[in-house]
Amino acid sequence: MDRPLLLVDAPSLYFRAYFGIPESAARAADGTPVNAVRGFLDMLATLIRVRRPDRVICALDADWRPAWRVALLPSYKAHRLAPGGGTGEVVPDGLVPQIPIILDLLAALGIPAVGAAGYEADDVLGTLATREPGPVEVASGDRDLFQLVDDAKPVRLLYCGRGVARLEVFDDAGVRAKYGVPAAGYADFAALRGDPSDGLPGVAGIGEKTAARLVDRYGDLAGILAATEDSTAGFAPGLRAKLAAAIEYLAVAPTVVRVARDIGMPPLTGTLPAEPVDPDRLLDLAEKWNLAGPTKRLVDTVCGVN
Repeated sequence: MDRPLLLVDAPSLYFRAYFGIPESAARAADGTPVNAVRGFLDMLATLIRVRRPDRVICALDADWRPAWRVALLPSYKAHRLAPGGGTGEVVPDGLVPQIPIILDLLAALGIPAVGAAGYEADDVLGTLATREPGPVEVASGDRDLFQLVDDAKPVRLLYCGRGVARLEVFDDAGVRAKYGVPAAGYADFAALRGDPSDGLPGVAGIGEKTAARLVDRYGDLAGILAATEDSTAGFAPGLRAKLAAAIEYLAVAPTVVRVARDIGMPPLTGTLPAEPVDPDRLLDLAEKWNLAGPTKRLVDTVCGVN
């Protein structure tokens, strides 16, 4: 098989890195915490070493809570809004200054990190996974990205829910084994079940097992709702009533859950560099932020995998 394109959900990884390493364990000379940077660099190095891609692109949140999703479902990520009535996300104070450092290091090394106005990192990943030739591997701890798995291309999800060291590689059979639905049905399944982490209420009274059974039997949400109108479908009256009570939510939730796959984005190669594109800048950054070790490990991995 050809070497894959590795698409990295950068926010998923740097949030995980921040909470996985104490701030006190990694600081620059001026006291700035660099725990998230250190963890992110090491996780990226591990992914590249283990998966051996020939291209790598990191996706960013240009808009973590897009207005078009909120217009459809006002509860979308509402619980994660920073207090004070603004539109910003609650982000730990110690993480905020580390994100630009990560981007500076990636740029000096030569790994693209891209976002798209009005869209989340998930949508960038969805567009690139759809647009770019396979094989594609998407590294993330976000369950919504199970919907990108596609055996035909192929697209695999490298699920980092338990960390990069305990990576779980999902194809369609893996998604079916975990949730009881094919990857193509995951968005409708998630809409029915709900997801408190994203502010998706789900359908009251329908849990994961029932949601999976419905998607598995009827194919998608349209098929499920059509079956509720069919007197010969054998739908239990109580279940039909639960779905009817949530009809307005079900009209918009799948669109909110589905990642965009057609964002207008410039061409990107992401070919791993044989050497850093700006070695002097990379060295200066590594020294300034006390990151010589993880930076060298990433450079050695990137340049060595070729």
